[in-house]
Amino acid sequence: MDRGEGIYHILALTAVAIWGTTFVSTKLLLAEGMTPAEIMFYRFLIAYLALKLYKPTFRLPESWRDEALFAAAGLTGGSLYFLTENMALQITLASNVALLLATAPILTVLLSRLWLGRPLDAGSVLALAGVALVVFNGSFILKIQPAGDLLTLAAALTWALYNICLKKLDGRHSTLEITRKVFFYGVVTLLPVFAFTPLRFDTALFRNPVVAGNLLFLGLVASLLCFAVWNTAVKHLGTVKTSNYIYLVPLVALISSAIVLNERITPVALGGAALILSGVYIAENGRRIRGLKPIHR
Repeated sequence: MDRGEGIYHILALTAVAIWGTTFVSTKLLLAEGMTPAEIMFYRFLIAYLALKLYKPTFRLPESWRDEALFAAAGLTGGSLYFLTENMALQITLASNVALLLATAPILTVLLSRLWLGRPLDAGSVLALAGVALVVFNGSFILKIQPAGDLLTLAAALTWALYNICLKKLDGRHSTLEITRKVFFYGVVTLLPVFAFTPLRFDTALFRNPVVAGNLLFLGLVASLLCFAVWNTAVKHLGTVKTSNYIYLVPLVALISSAIVLNERITPVALGGAALILSGVYIAENGRRIRGLKPIHR
């Protein structure tokens, strides 16, 4: 690893460490009666308003092609991703969601091979095996919920597409501008959902410390801070290299669940954690699967 890249690896790790705890926050909000769309809407609205307070300037788009990419990033990394993830958490196991979301780096690699000319990382297979052990925490009795699992796979695919959009915007816009646009279009593209499930604004609900605290955490920390950090890492490390850190999210989810929900961590899960870290290390050090070459456009 290049020493100059070290800070960006730390940024990527910081983002996934925080994102790994959002499963618990979202579960708590769902338990309080909020819908998946409401959670995503208020989360992104809080983040966008905070960013606007920091930098309230407005200017017309310089490139409509780039504006379309911003909209695509807001749709894929914003409304579609979080809506499908939150809906999946309602109807399937959190362990299933964490495992299937970990396929996002592999999907990113496959898309990158087609669009950006990137090779397949050899560590992906090893890390994914570790993810399977971690998220199931040593239990091999799977309770399959096909609808929830399909929604989670859809979320993983939209996240892969989001990273591709970021790479297309790389070098032409600042991290702050990209982050603000993603929040804006994430909120805008979610609005049609409320034509079918009306958005509630219940002041009594927001006075609930559990709701207020978790929404502020999801909006200001998990969204505003982490999206800016993640976008910076993608810009300097590249799409595929940064996305491999997503493998660590289930590990963080396991630890946070153990602390907050008193779930037991088994030796099998710890073995899975070792596989995850090994897979990420291999991927980060550039070892490639033989016989697979990048596709150049």
